[in-house]
Amino acid sequence: MKILKKIAIGIISISFIALPLLFASPKSVDAISRVRGYTTSRGTYVAPHYRSTPNRTKIDNWSTKGNYNPMTGKAGTKRLW
Repeated sequence: MKILKKIAIGIISISFIALPLLFASPKSVDAISRVRGYTTSRGTYVAPHYRSTPNRTKIDNWSTKGNYNPMTGKAGTKRLW
């Protein structure tokens, strides 16, 4: 009985680790890029922030209408076309 209890606890423990990995979308994980803080040529400091990974499409940008920024929860406002 003790062995079955230990096996059950082990399976439950592993499932809490493995299930999120099974359902995580690789695209959603890769879609976030961290931008380091920097100073512009005019002397303005831009604080570190996150953005969607740069690519050649506007469809998956956080600022596009229909999308939202997962870091802030704000909806996109820019038109797609």
